[in-house]
Parts: sequence; structure tokens; C-alpha cells
Amino acid sequence: MGPTPKANVCRRLSRRALGFFARDAGVVQRANLGILRALVCQESTKFKNVWTTHSKSPIAYERGRIYFDNYRCCVSSVASEPRKLYEMPKCSKSEKIEDALLWECPVGEILPDPSDYKSSLIALTAHNWLLRISATTGEILEKIYLASYCKFRYLSWDTPQEVIAVKSAQNKGSAVARQAGTQQSVLLYLAVFRVLPFSLVGILEINKKVFANVTDATLSHGILIVMYSSGLVRLYSFQAILEQFMQQKLDVGCACSQGGTTGTVGEAPFGIPCNVKITGSPSPLFEVSSLENAFQIGGHPWHYIITPNKRKQKGVFHICALKDNSLAKNGIQEMECCSLESDWIYFHPDASGRIIHVGPNQVKVLKLSEVENNSSQHQVSEDFVIWANREDRNENVITVTASGRVVKRNFSLLDDDPEQETIKIVDYEDELDLLSVVAVTQIDAEGKAHLDFHCNEYGTLLKSIPLVESWDVTYSHEVYFDRDLVLHIEQKPNRVFSCYVYQMVCDPGEEEEIVNRSD
Repeated sequence: MGPTPKANVCRRLSRRALGFFARDAGVVQRANLGILRALVCQESTKFKNVWTTHSKSPIAYERGRIYFDNYRCCVSSVASEPRKLYEMPKCSKSEKIEDALLWECPVGEILPDPSDYKSSLIALTAHNWLLRISATTGEILEKIYLASYCKFRYLSWDTPQEVIAVKSAQNKGSAVARQAGTQQSVLLYLAVFRVLPFSLVGILEINKKVFANVTDATLSHGILIVMYSSGLVRLYSFQAILEQFMQQKLDVGCACSQGGTTGTVGEAPFGIPCNVKITGSPSPLFEVSSLENAFQIGGHPWHYIITPNKRKQKGVFHICALKDNSLAKNGIQEMECCSLESDWIYFHPDASGRIIHVGPNQVKVLKLSEVENNSSQHQVSEDFVIWANREDRNENVITVTASGRVVKRNFSLLDDDPEQETIKIVDYEDELDLLSVVAVTQIDAEGKAHLDFHCNEYGTLLKSIPLVESWDVTYSHEVYFDRDLVLHIEQKPNRVFSCYVYQMVCDPGEEEEIVNRSD
């Protein structure tokens, strides 16, 4: 197949246009990203705070776009200074966008409409409309009315860039029903769609009569994950549930009769009836008990991470083989730290099968490998550790009693004491293959943060960027590192949101030298 229009145009990497038009866009793009990584990490390169703004509504960021006012206003962060892409008309509170996902055009596919080759924002409004919006103009390209029988609130990818799950708020029942002791049997609904164009897979109800003591449910990679109050987590095949319990196939835009009412699927006020109702007991693919239903799957081969379902086990993680539930050798991971905030663990998003374990003073990258002379069992070992830059924690306090006796007392600070450098955020930049680590130190009345770039393979520190704004550890923070951009979003009290944008600035002579070396 020959090159498709637009899809094979490599995106500009630095502000001096390193992209090329070529047949093999993937090879060229990897080469250009290698150049950009070298530019980002070279000693003379700086990251300059080019824009700061504040808002009374949440600020969101997604791949070079900053969203304000519940996604109504979109600003591009790709230019030398952020510029407004579009601003949608003002709307009532009931029409505001509550959640959104960015859909990007798949490379190499022939699409039905020219507008489909550009990115879209998939948005969910407060009054249950699902929209596909042009990410460059704000024009509404598609719209579907979901339903009036529940309140849909959350969007997530089931299969990234292909299938979305729209999740309703949990049904608590009316105040009158609760006073009368009447329980609502349906906890929530999951509406599942393929994108571009929207096509309905089905709307599933999660019913307490089927899933007794259920507290939540979600969909991921074709797996229905159901969580129970006991800490139990069960996994079901969503496809098997569709095949067994779908009551009728529904198509958006087609006529439908439901409960004596006739309407068009996806149009107001009819919406989309719930067409997947589980009446039996589906067989789970897998189940496990974990504290607070915490459960993750990843690794090569497949493993999962849980915390034993006992309160005193909080902070203890078990890494087990999915095929037989056996604990990996050295599979109990517990970070020896004394802190107010818990450490956290997750499978590395780089698809290497490794595991990242983050505490207040260290980032530990672990790897899974076969046990020597026993290929059926795997072991967990340390790949590398990134340490916070801090001095000895032990301090001597000298006091003098009334009688004049000198008393020395030795004590240790908390591992996340604000006066010590503490790791707050760890992320992975997949295109540049860099780990980014935000560390914060409280100096007098204000905190100072810096963002460090580490080699993803060995953990070597390659670059450190100071953030000029103060960092209050009591506020909520998000930091994004996206190619040659760093963006910090901060939520202050009274719903005040701040956004700080940093862009790469490097010496033109050194940039040209790196490009020439790559040639």
C-alpha cells in the first residue's frame, strides 16, 4: 500500500522544523525523536517559563492542547507562545462538558470523511450527550443522546483509540426510597461505543441482584472488572456477556421500540435503551481478593499486583503469576519508609514488563525474569534505583536540664518531611524514552520543585529543570512532560487553578551541530 495523504507527514519536532516528508514515516520519526531527545538533554538547553495563566474552572492538558472552562476553550501549546485554537459558545451548566478524551487519526487507514484525518475530542456533557468535536476548530462533528434513565459521568478507553466506555454515576436511589428501606437494584450503567463513526456496542447494567455486594465496575481491554465490598475483584469477558445476554442489537440512527415507546436510537428524547441485562451468573475468568480492590495486570509473562486484604498489610505488595496465582520469587515488595503519604506501585507503561515502585525518597524500577533452572517460575529483581537528593536523616537534639545536665536525643525525620527533598510525581515520556521525576523541597515558607529526566534503560540522570513557581505540598499538582514542553497545573484553595507552560530553548549552533551529527 502506498503512502496515505496527510498520515505520512511527520510532525514538527523542534521549533525549527526537523520533520521530513518520507515514505517510511515511522523510521524518520524515530530518527527525529532521537535528535529531539539529544537536544532536550544537552547541558546548554534550558526550559523557559513562557506563559502563566489562572482559571476558576479546572484546566486539562492533552497532547499539545490546554483546555479551559470545561473544555469550552482550547489553547495550543505548540507555538512559541500558546495561542487560542477555538472557543465554543457559552452554554448553561446543564450543557457543560464533564469529561473528554482525545482521539487521534490512525496512521495508514482510509477514512470515510476528510475531517476524520484530524484529531477529535470525544466529550460527555452534563445532560447526557456524547459529542465528537473537531480538536482544531471546536465544530461538533457527531452527537448522540445517551439516555434519560441515568446520569452518565465518566469517559474512558476500553481499547485505546478504538472503543470507549461511558460510565454512569452510581445509583443511590431517591431519598424517599431510602427512607422506606427500598434498595435500587441497578448500581450503574456502562455504555460502550466504537469510534469514528460512533457505533453502539451495547449498554450494560450492573445489577446488585446478579453481582451481590458490588461497589463498582469498569471496562478495560474487553474485560469487565467488578469490585465488591469484601475486597474481591472479579474479571469477566465482556464479549461473552454480549453474546449471552444482549436482548436486542441496536444501531445509532435506526428506529426502535422499547416498553411501548418508539423512537430513533441516539436521538433525544428517546436515547439508547439498555440492551444488555445479565439474568444468570456469568463465569468469571479470574478472581482475587485485595485491600481496597487494588489490582493491576502487566508484565511478561502476565503477572498481577495486589495488597493482601488486611488493613495492617497496607503498603505491602504481592507480585503473582496470573496463570496459577503463584507468588514470584522476591515477589513481596515493601518499601521501608516512614511517611504520611503511602508509596505506590504500577507496571511500567513502556511495555517492557518492568515495575515501578515509588516512595518519598526513591524510585525503584524492578524487572521480572525467569528463575535459573526453572523457566516456569519468575523472580523480581532490582533493575535500578533513583534516589532523592538528601542528607542523612538522623539528627541530634541537645537539651540542657534544670540541673545543668546535657541530654542528647537522636531521632529520624519522616521520609516525606517537607524540609527534605521528596519525590512527588513520576511519569514516562514514551516518544523520547525518558523517565520524568518531580522532587520538592520546602525552603522556609515555600517549596521549590525541579523536574529531572532519567534514562529509561539505566536510570541515569540526564537533565534537571528547576520550576520557577513555588510549590505548596498541600495543593494538588499535575506535571506533564511532552517532547519539548513542560506543563504544570496546580489547584489552589477556593477552586483557583494555575497553569505554567515551559518550552525548550537551546543554542541554535548546538542544535545545528546535533542535526548534522545525526545525518
